[in-house]
Amino acid sequence: MDTMKLLLGATVALLFTAVVLSWQGMKRGVGNAPSDEIERLRKQIAELRQEHDKLELEKQLQQLKAGAPGGSSGTAEIESIKAELEANRAAIAQMEAEKAARDAKLKQDEEGLLQQRDLEGADQELRRARWIAEALLMGRVREYHPEGGFITFDVLMPEQVQAGTVLGIRRKTGILAQFKVSDVTPEGGIADPMPGFGPIDPKPGDELILPPMY
Repeated sequence: MDTMKLLLGATVALLFTAVVLSWQGMKRGVGNAPSDEIERLRKQIAELRQEHDKLELEKQLQQLKAGAPGGSSGTAEIESIKAELEANRAAIAQMEAEKAARDAKLKQDEEGLLQQRDLEGADQELRRARWIAEALLMGRVREYHPEGGFITFDVLMPEQVQAGTVLGIRRKTGILAQFKVSDVTPEGGIADPMPGFGPIDPKPGDELILPPMY
């Protein structure tokens, strides 16, 4: 019975460690991890808690049988609990390794972001290129009508595109030209060219974005 109590106590301690590690990981960067990674960690914690509940039930059954003579079944049960304890320890070790890997990646990402900001602070063109590359996609050019100079386009974010909205044609990390939306219908939109960009030749499939403010 004393061995049983020791094993149960050790298992409870391991479970508590798992919960603490999971909580600390969430506070320090798990929020940046993919949703499936977070869900997997939560599942591991739930499984460990189920093991804890199972062991508590077994403890209560042992207490009810306190006066009964021991036998081979009791020894087998203790060995089973030892095996479960080792499995829990392995799960804790794996969680610690995954947490260390996440922390290292988070640190690397933060250092890379700081270096990028330092470069952009000295290079306005680099900052402008990043803004253009990260701008949300509002639509795609369907057809260019050179005789009238206007384009028809497919609207991908209708809540952001209305008559009067200015859209830019994104080519890699630059703006080829800007167009002002003249009409939006359920079938798509029409936009006229803005002055100041010279000769242009939009292609079907060209990306339309909201030009960043510099």
